[in-house]
Amino acid sequence: MIPPRSSAKSFRSASCCLGLALFLAPIPSPGQGEKESQQLDALRSRIEQLRARISAAEDSRSEARDQLRESERAISDSNRALRALGSRRAAASSELRKLALQTEALESDIASRQDSLGRWLALRYIHGERGDLRLLLSGQDPNSVTRELHYLGYISRAQTDLIEELRAGLARRRQLEAQAREASAELVTAESALRRERGVLLRQQLARRKVLTRVSGQLREQRRQVKYLERDEFRLSRLVEEIDKVIASTALPRNEKLPDASTAQGPFSGMRGKLRLPVKGDLTNRFGAQRSNGGPAWKGLFIRSRAGQEVRAVAAGRVVFSDWLRGFGNLLIIDHGQSYLTIYGNNESVLKQVGETVRGGDAVATVGASGGNLESGLYFEIRHQGKAFDPMRWVSIK
Repeated sequence: MIPPRSSAKSFRSASCCLGLALFLAPIPSPGQGEKESQQLDALRSRIEQLRARISAAEDSRSEARDQLRESERAISDSNRALRALGSRRAAASSELRKLALQTEALESDIASRQDSLGRWLALRYIHGERGDLRLLLSGQDPNSVTRELHYLGYISRAQTDLIEELRAGLARRRQLEAQAREASAELVTAESALRRERGVLLRQQLARRKVLTRVSGQLREQRRQVKYLERDEFRLSRLVEEIDKVIASTALPRNEKLPDASTAQGPFSGMRGKLRLPVKGDLTNRFGAQRSNGGPAWKGLFIRSRAGQEVRAVAAGRVVFSDWLRGFGNLLIIDHGQSYLTIYGNNESVLKQVGETVRGGDAVATVGASGGNLESGLYFEIRHQGKAFDPMRWVSIK
């Protein structure tokens, strides 16, 4: 489908300038670890340039859904922060439980050693102290004296070891108490931060609802107009095209070597028929289906699902785009190597950022209705060398 000339021209101009900057920028090449780190920095920098140029190209003509951009970005950022804080609180709670178990075992061990030492001291008090000199002067048989001296030496060493172990146990208890205080303080800090961030998120959600109420009529009208749908499709295709250039120029390690927790293993090209859909829900639009208003055919799937449900990566890869895009809201794109990309759109939140690696099955976003979508769900595409193809041919429905 040929896009409207005005949108194509503004986007093409930005893309050409960006493409030149991408290929002229040098990539450093020292040791392997440092080299990969610099390549990741280069990837993030170039994707940020791409994002900025897309925004600049689109600022020339405002749309109703652009009024949702800032609040939807903020909601995404807050949800990602809340998730990180939740992990931080869970880690602190886990550490506290682990320390409590260690302290309980140590207390039992200390009590046992204290009891043994107490019994030993009581016996020595009752039976008196028989020193080495007294034994030598006692007039007993020398062999008997030798045996008893050896026994006393053994007992003395055992007593010394018991005292040292008890001291070490008490020192370890003080250490565990200090660690427990630190973990408790971390837990309090994380919970306080969680409460603050939840308050921020609620305010952002309220702001979005107010904007949505104000522009909902305009959004419905725009979604019925073919020109807006064509522009959205063109915008995403050009974004993918530029991302492919960025990936090629940064030459990061092949993503098919990444660990994969999903049922599909190996290079993406070998996963045909093995993938799982990224979210559970009702499939309301399929690849190639015609739109009711006569717009461009669907290039992906729309899976209607409840807001907030986790969206999972279909395979291992690296995040190459994580931002708001007109028509697709909070958008996430994952590179799987071999020129394969998966695209996750209209999310409430994106949980991963550019440069992060993911495994198949990892939560990468949450379902929403961002970007002017009036129905909660996930828009999902798979592309190879920039061209979309039917995801259902690669999915195993069980």
